[in-house]
Amino acid sequence: MSLLLVVITIAIILCVVLAMVSFWLPIMAPDHEKLSPYECGFDPLGSARLPFSLRFFLVAILFLLFDLEIALLLPLPWGDQLASPLLTLFWASGVLVVLTLGLIYEWSQGGLEWAE
Repeated sequence: MSLLLVVITIAIILCVVLAMVSFWLPIMAPDHEKLSPYECGFDPLGSARLPFSLRFFLVAILFLLFDLEIALLLPLPWGDQLASPLLTLFWASGVLVVLTLGLIYEWSQGGLEWAE
């Protein structure tokens, strides 16, 4: 029990010390160049605080959704070694059908149209 207490105490002390050093160590003197938006060496053309279009977020969410689908279907080849590989095939087909129906719905609602 005392070894666990020592490890927890060392972890807490280390976290507190690192947090305090991270607040004290950086130089807090920003100048005009550091506060200006970086545009690959060119002078900034507009404000850097303009909101992004929601289309970018939609594409990112769709990418994550279908990337997750691939991650869920990757172990599928090992599913034929189970006691009932037909059940694995049905579940995988169900996942693909649900995702395909969602993609068709998104497409029919115009969510994938980039320009209006």
